[in-house]
Amino acid sequence: MKPPAAAPARNLFRVRSPARVPASTRVLAPARALARRIEARTPAHRDRAVDGLRALALLAVPTGHWLLGGFTLDAGGAIHNASPLTAFGFFAPVSWVLQMLGIFFLVGGYAAVLSYDRRTGSTAAWLRGRIARLGRPVLGVTAVWAVLVPVLYVLGVPDDTLRTGATLVVQPLWFVGVYLVVTALTPYCVRAARRLGVWAAAPLLASVAVVDLLRYGPYADAVPSWLSVLNILPGWLFAYQLGVSWGRRRIGRREAWALLLGGAALFAALLLAFHYPASMVGVPGEARTNSHPPSLLVLALAAAQSGAAILLRDRLGRLLRRPALWAPVVVINLSAMTILCWHQTAMLAAAVPASFLGPVAGLTTAPDTAGWILARLAWMPLFAVLLVLIGRYARGFETPWTQATAVGRSAAGLLAAGFAVYALG
Repeated sequence: MKPPAAAPARNLFRVRSPARVPASTRVLAPARALARRIEARTPAHRDRAVDGLRALALLAVPTGHWLLGGFTLDAGGAIHNASPLTAFGFFAPVSWVLQMLGIFFLVGGYAAVLSYDRRTGSTAAWLRGRIARLGRPVLGVTAVWAVLVPVLYVLGVPDDTLRTGATLVVQPLWFVGVYLVVTALTPYCVRAARRLGVWAAAPLLASVAVVDLLRYGPYADAVPSWLSVLNILPGWLFAYQLGVSWGRRRIGRREAWALLLGGAALFAALLLAFHYPASMVGVPGEARTNSHPPSLLVLALAAAQSGAAILLRDRLGRLLRRPALWAPVVVINLSAMTILCWHQTAMLAAAVPASFLGPVAGLTTAPDTAGWILARLAWMPLFAVLLVLIGRYARGFETPWTQATAVGRSAAGLLAAGFAVYALG
């Protein structure tokens, strides 16, 4: 009787190849590791909701400018500013969502009062530190553009294109100037909040209402045009003062509901009964604008947004306990000034080369068709990628210039001043 046949021998020493890792896992692994590191380094007392609101307001700035700003191409190949709001009135509600400067000033006031309370030196030293942090990136972008303008001109970029670009670069920087002024008023805002709470912002609202009545009311023809400038400071200080009162714990849920409902009611009344322009940004060809300087409609929107933000604070804070959501918020906040100062440059980095190719849908064609809207939405990811690439180098302007000499700082100042004269001239 034959013994049973032996089972086929198995190669027990064969090295098995590891399971293939999905491509999505390989791509997301570094991002997840970064999110875990950011989470581990976040102090327990960090107010994630406030940082999340700031990040949301920051992202609204480039999104609004990229979506609501277009170009036209003239016969000489130069690009000029244009807006889809001229052709598409239904785009106006989009500007209500993207106009989040009220949230930015609210969060700015909240953060400023906490920083002010923690200061170890004098008020003047505290202000110098905040002014330097805001001023360095502005000086950097304007100095770089002062060098770029003549270089691009020599390379054949038309002067009209350069002036269009200079206008767009300077456009967001007015915000920094206003923010510096309201920051300097922080000590007075703190005193007002301590005494009046949420009502400290009421005189600012009333001031803007009076100026609007004069410039748009029955005696508008007799009112000088410069009177509207009086709205700039109280118009943007309004939400900042609300933020200071919030930071002083003088605004609770009851006051937040009053801001939300009262602001929404005032917003509707100004649109329907007083016929304010529907767009929150300027529309070429329109006689009236809500944003430059801010009208009462801007303050109504800021009040409603502020009330909603305060009411949603706890829910947003719990949501941002997730590392995957918290990490982008941290990155955006660390690059705040870079985003504000360079996002228009990112759009121009795509539009200017395209202008040499002729009409390119969504870049150099008139923003007056549905096709343009779809094409612009398709281009926006490229703008974002270009902003990230620019930001890798431009973020150095946000850190203290410890290596810069006095000569270097003076040269940057002169270049920035020269660019300002060119852009505003």
